[in-house]
Amino acid sequence: MTGELRLVHIGGPTLLIEVDGWRLLVDPTFDPPGRRYGFGFGTSSVKLTGPAIGVDDLPPIDVVLLSHDHHADNLDDAGRRLLPEVPRVVSTRAAARRLRMPNVTGLDPWSTTEICDPDRPTLRVTATPCRHGPAGSRPIVGDVVGFVVEPTAGTGAIWITGDTVKIPALAEVPRRFTIDTMIMHLGRVRFPLTGPLRYSMDGRDALELVRTVRPRRAVPVHYEGWSHFSEPAADLQHVLDAADQQLRERVVWLTPGVPTRV
Repeated sequence: MTGELRLVHIGGPTLLIEVDGWRLLVDPTFDPPGRRYGFGFGTSSVKLTGPAIGVDDLPPIDVVLLSHDHHADNLDDAGRRLLPEVPRVVSTRAAARRLRMPNVTGLDPWSTTEICDPDRPTLRVTATPCRHGPAGSRPIVGDVVGFVVEPTAGTGAIWITGDTVKIPALAEVPRRFTIDTMIMHLGRVRFPLTGPLRYSMDGRDALELVRTVRPRRAVPVHYEGWSHFSEPAADLQHVLDAADQQLRERVVWLTPGVPTRV
């Protein structure tokens, strides 16, 4: 796999990344659909779609990149049971305190850890800033991070935005890194209880971010499968497909369960 990048979208934010001989799993969610999960302070969401690949059908995973542990659409019960079986888990410092597992590394935004193995190229993982809601919401919504993964074997850097609204700190990422592939968490999360307040990016935010970052490939994920998404997949696709051709050609749509080289 050296020099190649392969993605498998499992559902929601859950993505299998194969790069330079490593298998990385982002935000493991493998519960069946139909259940309502609480998100705190009276908010909740129903899982509408199950995973395209079952947890028992996964290949061996080397690293889990967990943007946050306290929302079930990013870590559900089946995903939580998987964590002790994985050699490394990288997440927020708050998640590391709550999970209390020796294999979990907690990072603050802009801090870095390395994934090492004598038989594979080293991966450098840097946490990136997120704000999972409107200004001032961090005490309520909790800490979230994205991740920049830098392979050392020639494959370009991968940025997973994590669950975030569009904030100025996101523009710092392309100043610090040359991003080859950007994984965008979208869907425009809203809850009836909080009305128009948004807790993740929508298609227009994605377009602005692609224009700012100018990655070779931009991959939308985490925009379907839950009732708290307020921008339907068809509307998101319409927004991104209506962009100018140069930008539109950067966007790669993944078919759940189907390995895609990007």
